Amino acid sequence: MMLIPNSLDDYVFMCMSNGEWWTFWKLQQSIERNTKKFYGEPTISAAIRNLRKEHSRIKYNLPCTGEVVEKKKLFNSKGYEYKLLKGESNGI
Repeated sequence: MMLIPNSLDDYVFMCMSNGEWWTFWKLQQSIERNTKKFYGEPTISAAIRNLRKEHSRIKYNLPCTGEVVEKKKLFNSKGYEYKLLKGESNGI
C-alpha cells in the first residue's frame, strides 16, 4: 500500500525513506517544492523527532526498538544531517 501524504510527518518520512542523508534545508526545499507550503526548521526538526515515536514507528512500519534516525554533524558547520535507518522490518 502506497502512503498518501497528508501531514508534514508523512512528507518527511517519504523524503527520508530513500536512505540518503538530509539536512533541514534540503527537506524544507523538497517539501516546499512538492506541497507549495513552507515549514520552518523547528517544525521539520519536530517531524524528524516524531519518526522516533511509537505511533510513527507503527504507522510507517519502522522497527519497534532501537534508533531509526541517525544524525551526524556537517563538516565545518553548525548544522546536522539526518538519515532514516533501513531495518529488516520497515520495508524501505
